[in-house]
Amino acid sequence: MSTNQTIKIGDTLPEATLFEFMHEATGGCSLGPNAFKVSDLVKGKKIAVFALPGAYTPTCSAQHVPGFINHNEAFKAKGIDEIWCIAVNDAFVMGAWGKDQGADGKIRMLADGSAEFTKAIGMELDLTARGLGVRSQRYSMLVDNGVVKQLNLDTAGKFENSTAEVLLAQV
Repeated sequence: MSTNQTIKIGDTLPEATLFEFMHEATGGCSLGPNAFKVSDLVKGKKIAVFALPGAYTPTCSAQHVPGFINHNEAFKAKGIDEIWCIAVNDAFVMGAWGKDQGADGKIRMLADGSAEFTKAIGMELDLTARGLGVRSQRYSMLVDNGVVKQLNLDTAGKFENSTAEVLLAQV
């Protein structure tokens, strides 16, 4: 998939590496940051994914992440194995933000620091003029064994389509 093509329903997630900071060393994973291949992470799992422009930003911190935390049990009850939050930030920032948000054990805070995954799915958002560099558009998607089953994209500056409630209703 080229960087000019946006991922769509029915597509398989492209190969990329995401990073995660662990607050406790467990199961062979050090504190981190740990690198994970997307293809390994999605194998045999149903995953609710949401992405946002950046850690600690107002809408992301006040609404987007809390929505998925609050609906964590409802997602699990509908057969979702994991919930991922992806942002173009480093793993240390994502780990600290997840801890501040109370996401531990509920949401995997996955860092796409170089926007490798974000660009591979065509979801980059150039905020260089605002001093923020390349970020991710705000979206949510349901992924089953690596295949996109639902995709909800918000227009720039909006938070309507990618909410936990919208994605939960689609599961």
